[in-house]
Amino acid sequence: MSSGLWVMLAVQLSPLASAATPGDSAAAGQRLHQANCTGCHDSSMYTRPNHKVRSLDALEHQVEGCGRAAKKEFSATEIRDLVTYLNESYYHFK
Repeated sequence: MSSGLWVMLAVQLSPLASAATPGDSAAAGQRLHQANCTGCHDSSMYTRPNHKVRSLDALEHQVEGCGRAAKKEFSATEIRDLVTYLNESYYHFK
């Protein structure tokens, strides 16, 4: 296969690879969190012993619910970024 064909194939497949991950960018998620979430609560929400979030799916559901409650229209990518940031910073789900 020619190198040009390999490059074209890699470009076409790269969005599929990132779509398969639970989140894309913790840094983007942190920026979104600071801009949209800290007005309602601080990090103690995630570190308290009786937090309700017990899985990655539950975390994503909670982020979506908080977005609706705050009347924010997060894109699917923004939700993944927020989930990635929160998981890497606080929850550490596999």
